Amino acid sequence: MKIKSKEQIPQYKHIPQRSCVACRKIKEKRELIRLVCNDGIVDIDIAGKRTGRGAYLCSISECWETGLKRNRLEYALRTKLTMENRQALMEHGKSLPKEGK
Repeated sequence: MKIKSKEQIPQYKHIPQRSCVACRKIKEKRELIRLVCNDGIVDIDIAGKRTGRGAYLCSISECWETGLKRNRLEYALRTKLTMENRQALMEHGKSLPKEGK
């Protein structure tokens, strides 16, 4: 015979966490920017639903510079970046704020 407790324990919704490939900090998935490699082209995945191998970077320019200059992004995505692709990602990284919250 099971006795049910009158007190309900509040259930919390699971929040997915991912780590930045540059600084290795673990943050909520929504705080990071997903980059996806599909057919050898690396692109920014705003919705987070595109197919292909993905990697996450913080939304600060320092992480983008580290990820691109030290080839951490290439290692995580298991691909080589073309010069045009690297340049486009660097431009996006420069448009981001210097420091986080």
